[in-house]
Amino acid sequence: MQTKKDITIAVTALNAIDSPGPGIAVIRGLKESEFYNVKIIGLAYEILEPGIYMDEMVDKVYQIPYPSSGFDAMLERFRYIQEKEKIDVIIPNFDAELMTFIKLKPYFTKMGIQLLIPTKEQFEERLKGNLNEFGENHGIKVPKSETIYQIDELEDALKEFEYPVVIKGKFYDAYIATSFEQAREFYFKVSSKWGAPIIIQEFIKGNEFNVTALGDGKGTMMGAVPMRKTFLTDKGKAWAGISIDDPNLIKMANTIITKTKWAGGLELELMKEDKTNDLYLLEINPRFPAWIYLANGCGQNHPEMLVKIVMNEKVEPLIKYDIGKMFIRYSYDMVCDLDKYEKISIHGEV
Repeated sequence: MQTKKDITIAVTALNAIDSPGPGIAVIRGLKESEFYNVKIIGLAYEILEPGIYMDEMVDKVYQIPYPSSGFDAMLERFRYIQEKEKIDVIIPNFDAELMTFIKLKPYFTKMGIQLLIPTKEQFEERLKGNLNEFGENHGIKVPKSETIYQIDELEDALKEFEYPVVIKGKFYDAYIATSFEQAREFYFKVSSKWGAPIIIQEFIKGNEFNVTALGDGKGTMMGAVPMRKTFLTDKGKAWAGISIDDPNLIKMANTIITKTKWAGGLELELMKEDKTNDLYLLEINPRFPAWIYLANGCGQNHPEMLVKIVMNEKVEPLIKYDIGKMFIRYSYDMVCDLDKYEKISIHGEV
């Protein structure tokens, strides 16, 4: 039996709440690695992120500053963490933090930390506001969309669309508006949370599908698993889903990864239009999705593969996956000692 290699991996997005981040699901995949003996360093922004208190998932946790705190604050914090932990790989899992990590990557490399994340150009090309151009460049059908920066642009922009329309934030959140009044309400709701710009997108009536996939940064798709949501929360997040057999979804993921030379995990949000069966790309999320553990259940451990790629280990692309595997998310009440909360609150690590 092969001896596992020791490795220290840092993971963000420990917010395992009703609209969870991908962090805990990524960690579950890493813990199931047959190649690595993993030490997990959790990276948290808020002191009540549930992953902080999940001892079976994280070995040590550090609070890190929000990206809005600035580049220097983040770099200083990571220099401190690296001096203590000797991290080999970091896997960031929030859209809003990725640009900071992209800027930090050269500094991380000097520290001995490896990342497999998109480049600045890759990250910006797939932004929701750039989706029309992305579709044109790569021959992919996308809904018509328009980006606005101020509320007084909303009424004129909506004249180019038929209701209903989708009002989207630049990072997260999407609402379906059936009138100007609703669109205006959603504009303020989204912009107050994520800031400008806001994206107005054509509503495509059909069935939604998602694909989680991994690119090696050189144009090869290392793995992909498509799923259909079977139960949604009131925020539109998948609470249950099932892996499906659809070559067109895999083909779409392969096209995007091959043409963009995507580096790292991504999630595609796709809509199959009712009347024509045409496949529309709604969004490209530039990281693993919260449901990434379904890929593990289907025989593809994408987090482990990502680590192997950046550590220059031999890894072959995976084509096969199990069909008809289902995930169901659930709530769980942890009982924790107050001293752990006090330590992360006062010292920023636990």
